[in-house]
Amino acid sequence: MTGSWGWDLLIGTMAALLVAWLALIGTLVIIRPRGNLLREALRLLPDVLRLIRRLAADPDLPRGVRVRLALLLAYLALPLDLVPDFIPVLGQADDVIIVTLVLRSVVRRAGSQALRRHWPGTDDGLAALTRLTGAGEPPATPAPR
Repeated sequence: MTGSWGWDLLIGTMAALLVAWLALIGTLVIIRPRGNLLREALRLLPDVLRLIRRLAADPDLPRGVRVRLALLLAYLALPLDLVPDFIPVLGQADDVIIVTLVLRSVVRRAGSQALRRHWPGTDDGLAALTRLTGAGEPPATPAPR
């Protein structure tokens, strides 16, 4: 292209990153939460952050799950987003989508009982979280004796 190996590598790398980013944006457009799910997720944010921290610190969970959760916490702490906030809807929804996808994988690997054990919020909040993550029905709470 330019005749210089270094510039060709840089241009090729930048083009590949741009294509990957555009593919990510397209994927987020397709799988973004519909209807009230985004509102529910934003309402649950404080409890979900506490849940993620508690799950990441649980030594009974598989190491891969804890690493995934620690990486998620690091991503949420960074000031940079995959999708800039000035992009309508997706700019605000990218964190919700990523948290939902990671929690879905955690539920598949660790089970919904781990969510119930560490959930800091209300039963209604847990029911909303299980809907968001596709975990099915929330585990029943034991009846008081």
